[in-house]
Amino acid sequence: MTQVVLGENEGIESALRRFKRQVSKAGIFADIKRLRQFETPIEKRKRKAIAKRKRRFK
Repeated sequence: MTQVVLGENEGIESALRRFKRQVSKAGIFADIKRLRQFETPIEKRKRKAIAKRKRRFK
């Protein structure tokens, strides 16, 4: 679970930026997209191409 603790003089904008960065690093958006009920053919091809590249470099 992603959490952001605000500092005393920290603005909400910078905290929101940090939160978004942590969420993207954790891969939460990717999981949400992957678990959607319908995946378009273009998204499916992109996902498979990225997985292929990852497998090739490992």
